Amino acid sequence: MRRVILKIAMLASLSMPAVPAGAQQRPTGYPRSYDQLIADARVERQVSIYANADRAEMAPLILAFQRRYPGVTVRYADLGSTEIARRFVAETRGRKPSADLVWSSAMDLQGKLINDGFAQAYASPEKPALPASAVWKNMGFGVTAEPIGYVYNKKAIPDARAPRTHAALEALLRRDRRALTGKVTTFDPARSNVGYLYLAEDFAITRDTRSLVEAMAATRPVLATTTEPMLRAVAEGRQAIAYNVIGSYALERARRDPRIGVVFPQDYTIVTSRIAFIAREARHPAAAKLFLDFLLSRQGQSLLAQHSLWPVRTDIRARRLPAAQVRPIRVGPQLLVNLDRLKRQRFLRDWNAILTSGAQSQ
Repeated sequence: MRRVILKIAMLASLSMPAVPAGAQQRPTGYPRSYDQLIADARVERQVSIYANADRAEMAPLILAFQRRYPGVTVRYADLGSTEIARRFVAETRGRKPSADLVWSSAMDLQGKLINDGFAQAYASPEKPALPASAVWKNMGFGVTAEPIGYVYNKKAIPDARAPRTHAALEALLRRDRRALTGKVTTFDPARSNVGYLYLAEDFAITRDTRSLVEAMAATRPVLATTTEPMLRAVAEGRQAIAYNVIGSYALERARRDPRIGVVFPQDYTIVTSRIAFIAREARHPAAAKLFLDFLLSRQGQSLLAQHSLWPVRTDIRARRLPAAQVRPIRVGPQLLVNLDRLKRQRFLRDWNAILTSGAQSQ
């Protein structure tokens, strides 16, 4: 578990030039009332953020925010998605200081927190630039549009043989089952909320998912709770293929590591979004609104795109998949379906049965 606090004001004072006097002016196109919001944020002096976007990827964006709004310190806690929800709820219920802004890739957990009354409504000036599917009740805002794919080791699976569809992946797993035994990795849906979300979405999209999972189970897959160990194992050759990995992390790794290849399945690619909301009990609500607006602005979205966090806005220059290929998970109440306790129990019971059957088929 990572708990890293970035004090951007200190970093800025050491590494950034003096801020122009006009840098504190409201962004172009924003209402005049925004001047008061900026003034209020400067009085608050800080904003606390709980997020699971890697701090190294976020540092340039936070520094750019500091340049625009000097005097507002950013405290960025880099946590796992489950820890974000657990800690935020416990602190809020205990009336202890907590996050002003909560931003996580665990879309269903974010949806539950919003539905349970932990968020406040905010009509962001950036809302007109966002897809309708990215905003829920003016509380939940989808900030990114990240594809979910699979990663392969190029020595174990040459590019020419890399499967480009789910059906091709299943065929590879069945054909090379013995060679791939112990060489396939994926999320453990019982221990990873995002892993459960992605796999549940697979089943919702096509009934063929069961056959694919059965083929995967026959290889005795190694189960993980986060993307990073899967990427590392594939790069080092301990694993040949990792299924349902977060594309933004995979692309960043592939940019600097030629040993791995990344595939976004041509038949369909799940696209997820990191949802942000302002806490109902935020102690620094004005600063939280400034930061959320910056995340959603053209500048903020462009900075995210530089680190493979594909922007949700369509007016930003960034790599995109063909519209017919993407299956976006909408920001909205349907996210709560996967959190139904009985449904989850049935799903995981079925998952475990498939794994057991696959192991016995060896």
